[in-house]
Amino acid sequence: MGPIVTVLAPIVGDLVKRLIPDGDKSVQVEKEIKLALLEHTDSLEALRGKIVLEEAKSTNWLTASWRPLLMMVIIAIVALNYLIFPVMNLFMGSAYVIDLPVELWNLLQIGVGGYIVGRSGEKMVDKWKK
Repeated sequence: MGPIVTVLAPIVGDLVKRLIPDGDKSVQVEKEIKLALLEHTDSLEALRGKIVLEEAKSTNWLTASWRPLLMMVIIAIVALNYLIFPVMNLFMGSAYVIDLPVELWNLLQIGVGGYIVGRSGEKMVDKWKK
């Protein structure tokens, strides 16, 4: 399942159970909605990609830069936790740690993965044009 469907599936399930008290009927409706989501995953992903492209093309500095800035902040936290603070601890004896929630780590992985895929796609398009 795509990331969007993975996020929406539990929400759909909870909503259906609240709206349709009949257990068998709610299971059937939930299955049909999840199937429809799966069938339209490609269009949802394409729409998500268009949103990212429009943000990147924006003339507003903050709109175009918030994703890269967020990635840099997360990378800075990782660098502090695993590079700078351990070295400081060796010399100063203090143990600073900025907790990195799992969600933030996942966001970093998605962001870096998206950047790598995007750059690879750009390079392939350039080669095909030549």
